[in-house]
Parts: sequence; structure tokens; C-alpha cells
Amino acid sequence: MGKRITILGSTGSIGESTLSLISHAEQMSEDGAFNIVCLTAHSNAAKLAEQALKYQPEYVVLVKPENAQILKDRLAGTDIKIGIGREALIDAGAWRADFIMAAIVGAAGLEPTLAAVAQGKHVGLANKECLVCAGDLFMTEVKRSGTTLLPVDSEHNAIFQVLNQERRQEVRKLILTASGGPFREFTTTQLANVTRAQALNHPVWEMGAKITIDSASLMNKGLELIEASYLFDRSSDEIDIIIHPQSIVHSMVEYVDGSVLAQMGSPDMRTPIAYALAWPCRMSAPVKPLDLVEMNKLEFFAPDSERFPALRLARDALDIGGAAPTVLNAANEIAVAAFLDEQIPFNSISACIDSVLNSFISEQGFTKPLKSVKEVLDFDTRARQCAQIKISKLG
Repeated sequence: MGKRITILGSTGSIGESTLSLISHAEQMSEDGAFNIVCLTAHSNAAKLAEQALKYQPEYVVLVKPENAQILKDRLAGTDIKIGIGREALIDAGAWRADFIMAAIVGAAGLEPTLAAVAQGKHVGLANKECLVCAGDLFMTEVKRSGTTLLPVDSEHNAIFQVLNQERRQEVRKLILTASGGPFREFTTTQLANVTRAQALNHPVWEMGAKITIDSASLMNKGLELIEASYLFDRSSDEIDIIIHPQSIVHSMVEYVDGSVLAQMGSPDMRTPIAYALAWPCRMSAPVKPLDLVEMNKLEFFAPDSERFPALRLARDALDIGGAAPTVLNAANEIAVAAFLDEQIPFNSISACIDSVLNSFISEQGFTKPLKSVKEVLDFDTRARQCAQIKISKLG
């Protein structure tokens, strides 16, 4: 029957890339290596139905009930079980599988991914917000269940490939690379006037709207800093971030003897997805081979935290600990949505996050580790409400 695969968020860019790799494996005479058993989507019923008819999973889940009838009509006459709503999504995370791709964007992915982790199998983590929102809680569950957590973000996947976790005393620091986004050379004045279309036009990567805006503000790298801290059990001062416009070196590990090990490859998310999907083996992926001669040069720059304050805010939140990363992430999600709806200018995204964090900083219990999903969701909800109020003023 092959490896049983669940994809949480199958209609997004990571989900679709995962399915394309599975189709590629079948074309490469590896038919039967993977068996899709569960697919989920937030609201795209038509695409979910199309995927279900092609891959014939046991269970599909649509979170938004408004589009449920489309899914039911298109899957009528099949044996595919259909679930609707938030509870069904959590059930999907617990659906028996050997590998679960956690690709739901934002804090909404926390509970179904925790359900996936509880199985004690292999989880491909493409949802960095799980660790940003609930790092202590999440990693405690990973250790308790014996789950193998396989990072799918290209930067963390790169570190996973070259880091010797068992000899941590030999590691000096982790180095995350960032493309710098479309506004790397913009002035502060120019950043205040960027449009939605400009921000969605990433020079290197093809991603969903939310992560593309995060990349433009460099908040994506800030969130990855927090994710790396929890994934690899490293403090803030053991993780550096550098700008690398070519996105060929995906990240590096510096060892105490002066060696720096880097994972390199074409900027294509199918590489880290394939690594996680086939782990501990490797599988063929239809990715353009890396030609360093053609590339000609690799550049590296220090990030500018004055023009891109999101990096500083994320590092501050990591250093504060407790609920600070949860609040940071929630405020960012609301601010990014407001920018995409053209309610606030681009530079107000970081201003909103900064203001929300300052609103919570003196609250009792803010710096204590969050020990339950209820605590996480409480801070998440209140931070979103606070961000909405700030946006009404910033707009």
C-alpha cells in the first residue's frame, strides 16, 4: 500500500507541491510508494474535490461549511468520507498515517498539527506558526510522542541536513539566509508607499499571499528565527540572519573549528518537501539542477533592522519568551491581512505588531511558558482583537 500520507492544507502551495511530487514518483516507476489517505482544505471545495477524485483518499475535510455542498456533490457516488468544520480538521490530523504534511497557514494549523504529532509518526512541518505560537507546548508533545519532526521550510530543512544534533557542543551558531524580498534596496520613504501588487511580486520564490508579504517585511525570517530556536534548541544569540539575494545557500551551520557547512540548491520548495516526504531516504524531484558556473556569484549582506523592524521585533519576542511570540504572530497575521485588504500601508504592519506587543508587555504571566492550547488560544485571540483596534487607528 505504500507510505500512508495525510496533507493538512492540500490546496495551498506546499500541499500542491507535495501532491505533484507524489505524482512524479508514480511517473518514475515508483507507483505505490505513497498512498494518499487524507486531504484537507480551508475553503477551496472545487480544488479539494478535484484532488480527491484524482488521489482517492479515505477522508477529506473542508473547514468552511459555506462551500460544503460543492464538495458533497462532486464526490457523490464515491467511498470518500467527508468531514466539515474545525473539529473535522483536528480529526484529520489524527487520521492514521505514516507521514503528515502540516501545511496549514497560520495559527489555525496548531490544533490539527498537534493531533498529527500525537500519532508518534513523521510530521513534515511547513507551518512555522505552530512553533512560534506554542513552541514549548509543541516540542514537549513531540518528545512525549516520539514523533520525528521534519522541517519543510527551506532554511530549517537545510540546517536539519547539515546539523549534528548529537554533538551540540561542537556547534557555534546557526545561520539563516533570507532573500531580502522585493524591497531589499528600498528607502524608508519608498517602503511607506509600496503597493499590494509590488509586495506580492517576490523576486525569487513563488508562495502564498501571506508568506509573500512576510518575506517582503522580513517577518518571515523573524518567525523562522523563533522556529529555529525551538526546533534545534538554540538561544537567540546562537542564531544569525544574513541576506542572500540569490537564495542558493539555504542556510548554514558554523562549527567551533571554523568550518561552515551549507546546504545549497535551486530555489524550489520541492527540494525540502521531497527530503521530508522520503526521509530517511531521498527521492527524485523534478527540480532544476544547480549550476554554480551559471550562477556566477553569491552575495551576502547584513540585514537592516531600521528599515525592516520585523526582525528586531521577532528577536525581542523570542528573548522575552512566554506568550510574546504568540502575540507577535497573531498581530502579524491581522496586520498582513489588513495590508492585503489595503486598510493600512506596508510600513504599518510592523508598527501594529510593535504596538500590540507593548500592550501586553506588563501583563502578569506574559513571560511565563504557555502550558496548554487554551492558554495559547487565549493570548492569540486577545492579540488579534488588540491588533484590530490598532489597525483602525493606523489606517
